[in-house]
Amino acid sequence: MNSNAQKRSLLGIFVLCWLGLLADGYDLYVYGATLPGLIGTPPFNVTPAAAGAVGSLALVGMLLGSLIVGTLTDRLGRRRIFVSALALFSLAMLACAVAPTWELFAVFRFIACFGVGGLLPTAVALTNEFAPPGKKSLVLGAVLTGPATGTVVASLTSLALLESSGFRPVYAIGAGGLLLAPFAWFLLPESPSFLRTQLRNAEADRIEAAYGLPRTLEAPASSVRISPTRALFANGTARTTALLWAITVLSLLTIFGVSTWLPQIMRTAGYGVGSSVSFLLAYSVGAVVGTVLASVASQKFGPRPLVIVGFVSAAVALLLMSVNPPAAIMTVLAAVAGFGGLGTQNMINDYIAQFYPAATRATGLGWALAAGRIGAIAGPTYGALLVSFGGGVPAAAMAFAAPALVGAVLMLALRSKTTKQAHVAPDAELVS
Repeated sequence: MNSNAQKRSLLGIFVLCWLGLLADGYDLYVYGATLPGLIGTPPFNVTPAAAGAVGSLALVGMLLGSLIVGTLTDRLGRRRIFVSALALFSLAMLACAVAPTWELFAVFRFIACFGVGGLLPTAVALTNEFAPPGKKSLVLGAVLTGPATGTVVASLTSLALLESSGFRPVYAIGAGGLLLAPFAWFLLPESPSFLRTQLRNAEADRIEAAYGLPRTLEAPASSVRISPTRALFANGTARTTALLWAITVLSLLTIFGVSTWLPQIMRTAGYGVGSSVSFLLAYSVGAVVGTVLASVASQKFGPRPLVIVGFVSAAVALLLMSVNPPAAIMTVLAAVAGFGGLGTQNMINDYIAQFYPAATRATGLGWALAAGRIGAIAGPTYGALLVSFGGGVPAAAMAFAAPALVGAVLMLALRSKTTKQAHVAPDAELVS
């Protein structure tokens, strides 16, 4: 295959991963965009407390998805897990659209989030392994605009349909990932690094030659046998792993608290449904633009300083929102908070993907995101308490700025370089 054909083939992989993450982002963040059409309105007439509980319960599904599916990716392969997770959450979104009761809606939402939680570590691992060695942050940053773009699409869809048609068509559109699943099955290659851990070296050789990838090391029969999960804590990396988990907890608490409740908080402040959802749209656009700019800077400076800048930006923007500035300034601040929220989490994912070697990359991402779901689970309930007690925009903004500042401090404690991979030799054979 000539170089132009190889570039086109690689681009196809990255586009498929981006589209999968777009569907992932839509299905994940559509809940916050549709809350103004669920709380106190037919057919469910839910209370803020019930809405917060379902938001948190669904994120338990994400925790399990990140933990179980992320680990399975390093055992069963990237391609199979990618397609399975995509199909699962798309079907669950369709079920949400036709759910006759709030209880069934909650069950289907849980299942959807399980699939969503499993797709991200798989897509990130696949992208990182096929990205050119000198452009990994750029390529991964571009692909990671997918979830934020999905949030933009969810916000626009809600703006167009929520008031006139209710929440059901908004969730039905989220089933569009089913159209992508067969393309992913037939067009995505398997990871050569994964194939080598399975001693399928001839297949790995063919894929590396076809896509112009540098040759990965084979796994000899005499190599050290260690499970991917144990490898996260082996040979001096336990401290970094623990810090990454804590940072992800704080990041996802901020993201899910703000993205779930921003429209409803703005509505209680006197904005209409359309105006309230538009703030989530601004948040999402800020995340997309911020991720692109941060990935360019990350290629030169590494992801760590960009994570710190992102956390601080989110905290400052939220604190400024607490003084109730005019709507135009509030919109700009929401965009900056989006960069500091979703954009920062994307840089955290970049750091994790570069820190762990290929044999444990999806496991490392999956476990970090699973730990982070503790924050994601707490976020919606945290926001529900603020809404129920009538704290309004000032209290909510200050409450969500605090974890962002703590996240910046913890990121300062991590080393600058992400290339330490001594905890698993590159030729280690992984076992269950």
